[in-house]
Amino acid sequence: MDESTLPNVGEHAVPEAPPSPETPREAQPTPVSTGSRILTIGILACAVALAVVWIKQDSDRAKVIKEGKPTTSAADGPSPIKIGAAAPALVLKDLDGRTVTLADLKGKVVMVDFWATWCEPCQIMIPWLIEMHNRYASQGLEIVGVAMDDDQKDVRPFVDKAKMNYPILYGNDNIADSWGGVFGLPTSFLIDRDGKIRATHQGLVGKDVLEKDIKGLLQP
Repeated sequence: MDESTLPNVGEHAVPEAPPSPETPREAQPTPVSTGSRILTIGILACAVALAVVWIKQDSDRAKVIKEGKPTTSAADGPSPIKIGAAAPALVLKDLDGRTVTLADLKGKVVMVDFWATWCEPCQIMIPWLIEMHNRYASQGLEIVGVAMDDDQKDVRPFVDKAKMNYPILYGNDNIADSWGGVFGLPTSFLIDRDGKIRATHQGLVGKDVLEKDIKGLLQP
């Protein structure tokens, strides 16, 4: 037998090392799309702009209060009607078809209240106005309600049921626009004896706020 074909028992074969496991690759971050970056920048820009507006409004209001000027209080924002300006004309029909004008009420303190039968905040405010009319009419207060209902036939039954004791007029979009735009209900304007607007309120405000404004203008 050829010795070259015999296995060499004096030598031990070295087993090959098993292949090392591959090192897992680190997860690569998902690239941010250009659209997402633009959206993020836009949101941040809007936030900064809103912050600037709020700061300016607070600064302006603080300045007005410091100077002792009349202020505007509103739930949804200030009315575009200017405080201290002459009140716009108001010529409307009441529930009985009679024409009522704001000019006829000059010399009185007048609250013009834009409202509607379907307006829940208005329903909260109406009893306050009834009470204030009873309390201050003898001192020169006149409250005028301007009903903004699309269907006028809904107004009289509501007025009768609520026992509203002040004049109610049928309003329309044109009269609302002439008063600077009525962007929410109720919206009220308080006018002094000289026919100038001294306070405005958009949305439901506290009864004490309304009464304070009225009493301030009724004082001689």
